[in-house]
Amino acid sequence: MTAIFFYVILEVVWKVEKQMLDKIWEISILYDFYGELLADKQREIFRLYHEDNYSLAEIGTEFNMTRQGVHEAVKRSEEKLQIYEKKLNLVSKFSKTQVALAAIDRTIRTLIKEFGENKELKAKLLDIKKIIGELDQ
Repeated sequence: MTAIFFYVILEVVWKVEKQMLDKIWEISILYDFYGELLADKQREIFRLYHEDNYSLAEIGTEFNMTRQGVHEAVKRSEEKLQIYEKKLNLVSKFSKTQVALAAIDRTIRTLIKEFGENKELKAKLLDIKKIIGELDQ
């Protein structure tokens, strides 16, 4: 009975940690795309909290704010980033583009394997592959 209980607790903890990591990943990606749209002070507070791992108190000291004020500023920034994504969908479009480029790349590799003896076709496929590589940078 104890082993089962321990397993259930571990499963719950793992799910909670995964959700937290998913949220951190999402916020980081949104910041990469839309961070420059935040006001300078908001951007700096967000960066210190999420990227440099400053505590709310440390940021509060630096900006002469309360911990609660810093917390609210971070939350407002996160909400703004999510609003930008809802309106512009850049992260979503980027993700779909990456998936499509990977599928095209796989197809080109398959075609090269199948028709590699056709030098003209192979050259054109390699040209397309090069263009895709440039898009992916």
